[in-house]
Amino acid sequence: MTQNEQTGHLAELLKDASIAMLTTVSPEDKLISRPMAIQKTEFDGDLWFIFSEDSPKAEQIRDEAEVNVNFESKHTWVSLSGRGRIVHDRAKLEENWSTAVDAWFPDGIDTPGVALLKVEAESAQYWEAKGGPVKMAMELLKARGSDHQPDIGRSKKVEL
Repeated sequence: MTQNEQTGHLAELLKDASIAMLTTVSPEDKLISRPMAIQKTEFDGDLWFIFSEDSPKAEQIRDEAEVNVNFESKHTWVSLSGRGRIVHDRAKLEENWSTAVDAWFPDGIDTPGVALLKVEAESAQYWEAKGGPVKMAMELLKARGSDHQPDIGRSKKVEL
């Protein structure tokens, strides 16, 4: 697969995801994960999140820009690793704003400290389950007590 094909395949895998787990590194070198709403921008190797630049995660991104973002959607799991950075771009913020985001920011898009987190993906690992939970259960049952390896999907690492 070419890089464009890999990015396109990842975009397809991510299109139905609405929540991601964003992992950053604390000042004490501890991994910290929290749920984040995914902005519905077409994935092109970059992910966008709206957040408060006054939050601890913003401080962690300023200090250590390496981040990981995990998704689950329709029997597909994706883990993206990359670089996070804080972006102040009013047009991009307006493009990504939704009524759901209003709940987190009392003054809407004009709330002091509202910013964008841009994650520039460097690599991804994904797993696609075949046939959903029934197929997975059948494969696991076939494997019990035998030397049969369950065929429950494919996993691939992608460098972006």
